[in-house]
Amino acid sequence: MPTYDYECNACNHTFELFQSITAGHIRKCPECGELKVKRLIGTGSTIIFKGSGFYQTDYRSEEYKSRQKAEKSSSSSSDTKDKKKDKKEKKAIKKDVKD
Repeated sequence: MPTYDYECNACNHTFELFQSITAGHIRKCPECGELKVKRLIGTGSTIIFKGSGFYQTDYRSEEYKSRQKAEKSSSSSSDTKDKKKDKKEKKAIKKDVKD
């Protein structure tokens, strides 16, 4: 439910009122009691996204998620193989430098 700004033309009292969108405008000022209240045009507020469901990845299928896991595990195992290979190459280079 939105918050509306009102102003009384009689006493210049301004106030906010939390109302339903379908609720009608109020006319009576809570300060002076005159029937000269008008609703002000406001800038509104921004939309606030809270919780899950607002990102592209929130609704991925289970198949997609399982493929991603498999891909990550295969890449991590290949990374360890690459690291071992790099270590062997470094040892070989050090050995050649010593000789």
